[in-house]
Amino acid sequence: MTVPMVKKPDAQSFVTEITPRSQDFSKWYVDVVRRAELADYSPVKGCMVIRPYGYAIWELIQRALDARIKATGHVNAYFPLFIPNSLLMREAAHVEGFAPQVAYVTHGGGEELEEKLVVRPTSEAIIGTMYAKWVQSWRDLPILINQWANVVRWEKVTRPFLRTTEFLWQEGHTAHETEPEAEEETLKILHLYKDVLETEMAVPVVEGQKSESEKFAGALRTYSIEALMGDGRALQAGTSHNLGQNFAKAFDITFQARDKSVQHVWGTSWGMTTRLIGAAIMVHGDDSGLVLPPRIAPYQVAIVPIGKDDWRETVLPRAEAVRRDLVAAGLRVTLDARDERPGWKFAEWEMRGVPLRLEIGPKDIEKGSVMLARRDTREKLAAPMAGLPARIADLLERIQQELLDRATRFRDEHTQRVASYDQFRQAMDGRPGFVIAPWCGAAACEAQIKADTQATIRNMPIGGAAPSGPCIRCDNEAAAEAWFAKSY
Repeated sequence: MTVPMVKKPDAQSFVTEITPRSQDFSKWYVDVVRRAELADYSPVKGCMVIRPYGYAIWELIQRALDARIKATGHVNAYFPLFIPNSLLMREAAHVEGFAPQVAYVTHGGGEELEEKLVVRPTSEAIIGTMYAKWVQSWRDLPILINQWANVVRWEKVTRPFLRTTEFLWQEGHTAHETEPEAEEETLKILHLYKDVLETEMAVPVVEGQKSESEKFAGALRTYSIEALMGDGRALQAGTSHNLGQNFAKAFDITFQARDKSVQHVWGTSWGMTTRLIGAAIMVHGDDSGLVLPPRIAPYQVAIVPIGKDDWRETVLPRAEAVRRDLVAAGLRVTLDARDERPGWKFAEWEMRGVPLRLEIGPKDIEKGSVMLARRDTREKLAAPMAGLPARIADLLERIQQELLDRATRFRDEHTQRVASYDQFRQAMDGRPGFVIAPWCGAAACEAQIKADTQATIRNMPIGGAAPSGPCIRCDNEAAAEAWFAKSY
């Protein structure tokens, strides 16, 4: 993997260029995105350019997710970017839910179109239309298709990776014979998403069901995974929807059942987006910049040769040999042979979040060892060159696990359960993390809580505890124990 090097800052060192997290978390986030060359603003308002280093992170996440999707029997396909407006209009709840975000094409080739086209905000409409053509019998089911694509949602307030007018994602769309099969699919994908976040990104999540007001427009049920960012706000990291038969009826997706009757299919859809890069930044990053879990780091090791004026003749050849050994062992490695001071290189790779820095100089060569510096803890340790690839691989796995452990502790320390509305409102002052409280299930209470505190129900965890006590706001009998938070 080749990613262009960053340029040396024009003036001050990188530390003074990144706003401290505690001073202004939002500005810190944007500073990191731009300083680490993950993305940049484009001439189109609300759209970003994903730069090579940022895209390399996305490719690693994508590769891990795609492998899991295919392992469960799904296949990839591609559907058009443009959707005839008449198709989108078929499912009323879907139309109402996406109307404020839809972009239209009204002219093409210098002429006004007979029917305006929707630039896809999601693909249920076009895919449902095709499934109606492809499904005839129960023997054609299930259909298990995923696509990697871009979508456009006309957002009023945007932030790189977290919310942009155009973003990249995968969207799965499946069709099944029965409702239980669709529900099983929906939850299977939810668990798959959780595995990707926790195993690959070291980001702990809470998986559960969305409330009626927060579910996907047109779905029967929506499930989500919710992660807690470093500022105490929650981020919806992925969703999986049981569509029921709503879209099947809207697009006439029917099949001849085993008993010869004609029935509508049961559908699902699910997706995760490039906002995952934003999640990795906000969960693991610090005042010095990125801290990348090894499994999604474009470079897992940055080798920095150290020496006097003749270092290119004395140290660089040995550093290149070390790089070859590590690459042969399957590690992603960069060798920084630029004519810059070692200290500047240290700061640069630290800012870019490379999990391990490997320093090698004349004395190290004499001793047959190198110096390793961890990005997450800044711990430095000497390591013999003999058996170095295996030792580094083991250390990277330890870093991966310890980042997950650290993020889990942070989430748990910023999760609290309350028993009264006064406690709830006090807890929601600032950005406290997750607040668990009983809820009656009424949309009116949910809306009032949001108006009072800006907090929303993130989800109701699968297998969570039964509600204890009355609804946090209205004192009616609680229907569920909900996880509330302020969110992105």
